[in-house]
Amino acid sequence: MVAKLGGMDPASLATALVGAQTGMLQLAVAARLERMNADDASSVVKLIDAAQQNANSLANVAAGVGTNLDISA
Repeated sequence: MVAKLGGMDPASLATALVGAQTGMLQLAVAARLERMNADDASSVVKLIDAAQQNANSLANVAAGVGTNLDISA
């Protein structure tokens, strides 16, 4: 007869341990994905900021500049 540990047999204990490890792995993956999303959001903000700075530098250009560009050569 197998001795029970606190009312749980060894198979149940092993299953619970594997489940806990799987849960920890899922949390680690979720945290990594969240950090990646935050990094991506930061990159998008930097890109938008750079685009706005470039647009501001072109704000004083005369009207029509760049509209008739000949690229046939």
